[in-house]
Amino acid sequence: MRMKLTLRLIPALMFVVAVLPVYSQVGAAATVGGIPVVVGGGMSDFLLDWGPGQRMEGITAWADLYPRDLPRKLDGLGIEVEGRDTNFGRPAGISRMRQDTGLGGAIYAWNRYRNFRPYGKFLFGIGSIDFPPATGSTYSHDAFLVLAPGGGAEYRVWKHVWVRGDYEYQIWRHTFGPTDLTPQGFTVGASYDFRPVRSE
Repeated sequence: MRMKLTLRLIPALMFVVAVLPVYSQVGAAATVGGIPVVVGGGMSDFLLDWGPGQRMEGITAWADLYPRDLPRKLDGLGIEVEGRDTNFGRPAGISRMRQDTGLGGAIYAWNRYRNFRPYGKFLFGIGSIDFPPATGSTYSHDAFLVLAPGGGAEYRVWKHVWVRGDYEYQIWRHTFGPTDLTPQGFTVGASYDFRPVRSE
């Protein structure tokens, strides 16, 4: 199931990367207007940290706010909010598994290149988990504090449209006792940057 989903995503992503640059501008880009917001979404593939080698897929959406008029040394510092629903491709042994997160925090993007933007982030928030109950128990859902360092890169494919590759390591604090649950995985998607296109 996971491989089928991944194999369907690759041709779609290749099509976007191949076709959109055909419509790119020849002249200098605009440098005024726009709002300091980036929004996007994508598909995620996560190692659950629940049983050996258990992976699931999900959908992710994010929004980044980059305040204007920051000092030059802080250019690229922003706030990211992110929601993820890891709910597809459940392994047979854990058919009730689902992990959802709502996170927010700091992101720093290196805006030194016109079409390539690496970034690092540190988010925190709430994680919700559904799991198979133990024998004789009805306890099958809980929520925990989640810390999530991560990073990745975006590549501009056409004007305001960027392709994003993201890695995130989540720390679900004191899940079921003193032990932390540590899901981790990758997200591939696209974002729309409402800020002005940078000139050469």
